[in-house]
Amino acid sequence: MSSRFLFMTFFLFGILTVKGQYTEEQTEQSGSFSFNYQYSDSTFAQLKEAYSLAVEKKDQARTGKALMEMGNVCYNMGNIPKALDLYGKADKIFREEGMKNEVAQNLNATGAAYYHNRQSAIAREKYNEALTLYQETHYIKGQADTYGKIGHLYEKQKKYDSAFYFQRLALQEYTSLEEKQGMAGIYENIGSIYEDLEQFDSSLYYYNRSYELYIQAHEPAAIIGVLNNLGDVYRKTGRYAEAMRYSKEAFTQAQQRGDLYETGAACRDLGKTWYLMHQPDSAYRYLELSRRASIDIYSIENNRQAAFLSALFEADKKNEKIVSLEHERNTNIIIAIATVIVLCLLIILGRVTISRQRLKIKNADIVAQQHQQMHETQQELMQSALTNKELQEDKLRQELELKVKELTSHTLHVIQKNQLLDDLRTRLEAMAKDDKRDQRKQIQQLIQQINLNFNYDEYWNEFRETFEQVHQDFFAKLKKQQEDLTHGDLRLAALIKLNLSSKDMATLLAISQDSLRVSRYRLRKKLNLEEGESLTAFLHSI
Repeated sequence: MSSRFLFMTFFLFGILTVKGQYTEEQTEQSGSFSFNYQYSDSTFAQLKEAYSLAVEKKDQARTGKALMEMGNVCYNMGNIPKALDLYGKADKIFREEGMKNEVAQNLNATGAAYYHNRQSAIAREKYNEALTLYQETHYIKGQADTYGKIGHLYEKQKKYDSAFYFQRLALQEYTSLEEKQGMAGIYENIGSIYEDLEQFDSSLYYYNRSYELYIQAHEPAAIIGVLNNLGDVYRKTGRYAEAMRYSKEAFTQAQQRGDLYETGAACRDLGKTWYLMHQPDSAYRYLELSRRASIDIYSIENNRQAAFLSALFEADKKNEKIVSLEHERNTNIIIAIATVIVLCLLIILGRVTISRQRLKIKNADIVAQQHQQMHETQQELMQSALTNKELQEDKLRQELELKVKELTSHTLHVIQKNQLLDDLRTRLEAMAKDDKRDQRKQIQQLIQQINLNFNYDEYWNEFRETFEQVHQDFFAKLKKQQEDLTHGDLRLAALIKLNLSSKDMATLLAISQDSLRVSRYRLRKKLNLEEGESLTAFLHSI
């Protein structure tokens, strides 16, 4: 009897160890993932029909929702790549339609699929984007759901502080909405975190709160899961009677619902509890029931997977056939349209060719007439422009002659004045040589007064303005030849330009002819004229 008990003890310990490792590994891989028995191959077929109908009616919103639901079916059936593909198509439609809440819901589903596929970083990115969208639309329930998912993600990464933070945010939002089902789920998640931290009293408190709320929300499937969790915690704390009560209640309710997954979990927990109570026969019995439930689940899931894949294959095959038929129909339509278009083009081309010939002849006549009219108009314009130019030249010539006459008259007037003053000065100088002192003094005063009248500044300013109107830019061009020319040099050059005689120039400048010759010599030198080169010719060339 003793050897038999020892054998059974080692046997059960091995089974429990294997079962425990299997359960822990399964939980790590799948997180909260478990197969949903409400989905079947017929569900996917129905959604496929709804999707085709929505596409046919061009209802983008329903098309996106059908794709997302098909993705959910594939996810729950374990076909993660196909689920991600469908989620991606739904995401594109939702974004194009500006359906932010649906985009966020789809992102949460995508994040769960990535987490199941052990891509936690991508899953967190999807959850973050979903949370941002829910915050923009102020959808509290969506925010709470996303907080819960992020908290669960951190729990499985053993980042318990972050897990607590997000689960409590989710609980706060669900509480503000008085959403009992959501609150129950968050309490269960928090209880799970405390169980991982081996803080079993806190874990029991949150599991019990979850249990009460699930009862109020009438969620029998969730109630079974919480009962299993309570039994598990009581077993870990050595309170085997309470553990047995909760596990048996979970076992009974799971059998009533025909839930093989929860039945197997309850049997596994009962087997562990009987083993710790040193009842190997009972432990073996429940572990065997758990094993059978696992085999049944495996068999059912295999059948469901096979049926689902078959339905998926048939749907793809049907789609290919539809696409092929549509392609063939479109090809026939294109050929018919192309034929009609070619015939129409031939008719149009014939008519256009005839019309173009007629139009070409007509256009040739019109162009010839236009050219004739343009030629006549150009001739008239050219004649008008020539007449205007001649009139302008006559006007400018008259203005120039007027200016020259004005300049000449002004110059002659100054010459006459200066000659008169010069004669007076000569006579007065002769009279000043007499011995009469009083007369001499008066005459000298008159001579000084006459000399003062030889101030040419005002005269030269008027002369320069008039001169530049006749000979534009003369002084500027002259200064380009030599920059250090004085005002006297410029006056002399202007008088030479006017072809005045030496005598007239000397009179205008109030100098003698000898001084004039010296001034001309200095001007030649400043202008760097070579010996033999005419100063007058040079100035006339400017």
